[in-house]
Amino acid sequence: TMPPPPRRRSPGAPVSHAATSRHSSTSSGRSTIASLFYLLAFAAAPALAFSPATVAPPMTTSVAPRSVLRPSPSRSDRRSLRLRLRDAPPVASQDPPSFRAELSKLESEGVPLLGCDADQVHTFCAALWSTMSQLSYDDAARRACLILERIPIEALHAFANDFGMMKGQARLTKELNELNRLTVGVVGKGAGPALLIESAERTEDEKSARIPLLTVESHLHEDRCLAAVKSFVDRLVVGADLCPYTRNSEIAAVGLEARGVRPAPVAYRYSGSGDACAAASEFWNCVCELLSVPEDEISTTILSLPAVGYGTDERAHGRFAAVMEMISRNLCLFRGDGVFGLVHFHPAYDRDGIVPKTKPAYGHLPPRSWLRPMMRRNGNAEADTLTEEELALSDYQRRAPHTAINVLRASQLNAATGGQSVVDLVLEDGTTEKASGITTYSRNAVRLAGAGR
Repeated sequence: TMPPPPRRRSPGAPVSHAATSRHSSTSSGRSTIASLFYLLAFAAAPALAFSPATVAPPMTTSVAPRSVLRPSPSRSDRRSLRLRLRDAPPVASQDPPSFRAELSKLESEGVPLLGCDADQVHTFCAALWSTMSQLSYDDAARRACLILERIPIEALHAFANDFGMMKGQARLTKELNELNRLTVGVVGKGAGPALLIESAERTEDEKSARIPLLTVESHLHEDRCLAAVKSFVDRLVVGADLCPYTRNSEIAAVGLEARGVRPAPVAYRYSGSGDACAAASEFWNCVCELLSVPEDEISTTILSLPAVGYGTDERAHGRFAAVMEMISRNLCLFRGDGVFGLVHFHPAYDRDGIVPKTKPAYGHLPPRSWLRPMMRRNGNAEADTLTEEELALSDYQRRAPHTAINVLRASQLNAATGGQSVVDLVLEDGTTEKASGITTYSRNAVRLAGAGR
């Protein structure tokens, strides 16, 4: 059986729950032990529409399906998403014989066939990353086939292609070493709607390198981590007035009533796993929850991932940056960036250590080289008086006690910024770039510089 990664949660957190059980079947005198996963996640009621859309670089150069994620109007629209073990490969009779043959071959090899009823991007990604995290957590070589009969095969190809492209980037795989063990491909090169996920056996060197992470995971305490991040919100985000729409750590979207948004609770979610796939799984389950819950029940979610990039040295920051890039990339692959905004935090947050350094990076502060032009456009005289060291203090607005992601509803972001948020910004070298959030970023840079280190 594949032991689940550490998944400690705050009380009442309605996110995914994984359970395992044994299923024994006999084939050619062999007994095959397969894992049975149940993923409980929340899915939106309306059907998700897929259509081709080109995803612009640097995220990927492949053609990905365009998704429309719609929140459910009420709690009654929630339903559970189940990954069930197929006791045989009885797919629909209209499926190509080659696909049925591929599944029969996999079953004869002892590969568990996991049928999944996901029919939307967020439930599809939650199921996929949860399955990948199970394989990633185990030291042994494993294979699993995820059958997704309600997901367009173009979406499966898009994920598999982008995952392969990401693994081809040495900069990322250096930090995301667990991905080196994993491969994801469409079964039979597209014979049918299924993904084959494989993990190689973890080497002795990899096991030794993993010991520090397991030690960190075993010493984390959920209640302390959540208390720390709430203190950060109260002390800096609220205390330094870095977000005008947050009045305390429990309530967000304050002051937007005239624009149709009411204040609502902040949801705090937690995972004690430092595995990159587990982090992506937790993130997508937060997305599932937000899409199923009305805005007046959960305004925004802060997901704490303290074991991801644990520490404050350069190595820790590099790990944090890579995992956040992987998650942001996956969201943008299916155009989820039109539905949610992300804000990334780390105790050693350094914008100059984020790739790309001089261009926007999803979920991160604007490039530091953009701050002076932003301040000039905003009318701040400090643009010409602050030193580089004082401008660098802007990073402290993202220096939470541990790695965290704030998942924001785009509807609230639009209400807060208005329709004129994106403007042409003339940079120091004379080039022009599109920029948004100029007022907030300029104000925060001035305030943090004034506060001093």
